[in-house]
Amino acid sequence: MEKLSTFSYVWKCVLGTEIAYVVCLIGGYLPWRTERGIELHHALFEALPGFTWGSFMGIIWGAVLLGIIAIIFGWYMVWMHN
Repeated sequence: MEKLSTFSYVWKCVLGTEIAYVVCLIGGYLPWRTERGIELHHALFEALPGFTWGSFMGIIWGAVLLGIIAIIFGWYMVWMHN
């Protein structure tokens, strides 16, 4: 087995996480679920420390936090693989 590139793998993890985050945020504003489903969607996001739904700084903080988590996850996966 060949070794994984840490930079490449971590970058892909961060990119994928941020894309999923933005898609989920956009989905939170679309009215295609029931009222209870929308409340659950918002509550799941608000489980992130420091995230406030609809707040610009909360959205930025959520992106930064998930980016940090993706970096840690990506580094760990490369370390375990190599």
